[in-house]
Amino acid sequence: MERSINSWGFPMNGAVSVELFRNAEWSVQEDGLEHRGTGYFIARGAVAARRAERLWDWPLQMAEKGWCRPSLFREAFLAALDRFGVERDTDLTRSFALGFGIRAVEDRSADGFVKISEVLRPREAPPAVAPARRAARSYAAV
Repeated sequence: MERSINSWGFPMNGAVSVELFRNAEWSVQEDGLEHRGTGYFIARGAVAARRAERLWDWPLQMAEKGWCRPSLFREAFLAALDRFGVERDTDLTRSFALGFGIRAVEDRSADGFVKISEVLRPREAPPAVAPARRAARSYAAV
């Protein structure tokens, strides 16, 4: 039995779908990706969503989720793109690098990487330098 999709591309309650790919946290079905632990769902029609600067939306959005393990999401997302016939491009690599950090792009098995947001921090202002003390003025008697 296939999952019924509503007009927004989201599954309707109670329907099931054939699993095309599965890893420890994600499942790819004919109608999209689902995080098995949380039920978070990305509809097939939304997988290739882009932002104004041509970056892929989902790698950036998922980088904000504390529960999302980047290597497992990346593996499932790439499997979904392959199964759904969505072509990859260099903006996809940029999107993962900006969202999750360089290690998540270079090493597919890296679970212990550090997110860019955890590495890049605003510069701290240098310590304030106290103005030099002036010697007390002394007045000569005239």
